[in-house]
Amino acid sequence: MTTLRPTTDLSADEARRIALRAQGFLGTPDRRSGVRGILRHLGAVQLDTISVLARSHELIPYARLGAVGRKTVEKAYWTTAGAGKPSAQPHAFEYWSHAACILPVEEWPHFAFRRRAYRNRPHWNHELPDGAYDQVIKQLRAEGPVTATELGGAKRTSEWWDWSGAKVAVERALMYGEVVCVERRGWKRVYDLAERAIPEALLHDELDDAECLRRLVRLAGQSLGVGTRADIADYHRLKGEQVDAVIADSGLVPVTVEGWGKPAWADPAALETPPRGRHRTTLLSPFDSLIWERARTERIFGFTHRLEAYVPKQKRVYGYFAMPVLAGGRLVGRVDPAREGSTLVAKQVTLDGPKAVPAVAQALVEAASWVDCTDVRVERVDASDLREPLAMELTRLLA
Repeated sequence: MTTLRPTTDLSADEARRIALRAQGFLGTPDRRSGVRGILRHLGAVQLDTISVLARSHELIPYARLGAVGRKTVEKAYWTTAGAGKPSAQPHAFEYWSHAACILPVEEWPHFAFRRRAYRNRPHWNHELPDGAYDQVIKQLRAEGPVTATELGGAKRTSEWWDWSGAKVAVERALMYGEVVCVERRGWKRVYDLAERAIPEALLHDELDDAECLRRLVRLAGQSLGVGTRADIADYHRLKGEQVDAVIADSGLVPVTVEGWGKPAWADPAALETPPRGRHRTTLLSPFDSLIWERARTERIFGFTHRLEAYVPKQKRVYGYFAMPVLAGGRLVGRVDPAREGSTLVAKQVTLDGPKAVPAVAQALVEAASWVDCTDVRVERVDASDLREPLAMELTRLLA
């Protein structure tokens, strides 16, 4: 790999503001582009089964655009252009990126390297029954697009991991790129043949691995604004050596960042003008790309956070789905939310001092309104002396 000398020295605060702008939080987002614009801007929106306030892929545009309707969010991801017409085109597809993610459909060619890797993979966690793969492709060709249930059922037993033969086959076909998901019904993937669902101009695996990796490294750098090798690799879950092989030719430029202690790379466009504009005050999904990489979150915001949904209840520190609160370009607290009828329940609130009270109250009230709750109830505040000020601020905002 060619070693380039850093071209810019950034303070820790400059790097933080560049990251916020790159992620759509600093400066007013282009609301005209809406949810689809956010998807293209971020390059990947993570999906997850957990739904407390809403599912994570709904929380991502909410955090950046405000109270965009939840049905509007779903339509933006999954409704094709010119629906019902022969020329209908999908805006997005679902594939393995940072995790299971919604991705802009124009990036389909750049995941050819991953599809090839899956095809060459010798071992799988699920056995594929003889004939199941061909049968699924045959059924999709005749009946698609269909859900796993319509293919014969997703589960062999009630255990979540015990997939049916049809589910194993269709998921493998999805990883290979022969099948694609460009729509969900409720929370169910809708499968179709890629040759039918992906626009013809994009339906190819012609790009070699280096071209794919160069594009994804560049996209990760643009979406992060500035990042270390590990940050850039993590965005689309590349290997460090894959980043090393292409980063010098990716268009990103080397920089040094105060206090980071590691080499960093930046999107040159992010260095052209200083970040200015408004900061959102909002609850963040733990799966938001601003904070999904824990070491980066700690380095940029001085904020240690991890998802505790899979931690035994008695060992949780901040709660099942503790959502960081972003305000003034800082992470100023956490809220572990739940819903009881028309009440948003803050089961546990952690505040970074008295100055965080107004922001956390604002974030709670806005989130409550978004999910059609008319009241907010706080069950526990870690700093007991801040419980009353938070209650008073919530009362004021809800009045």
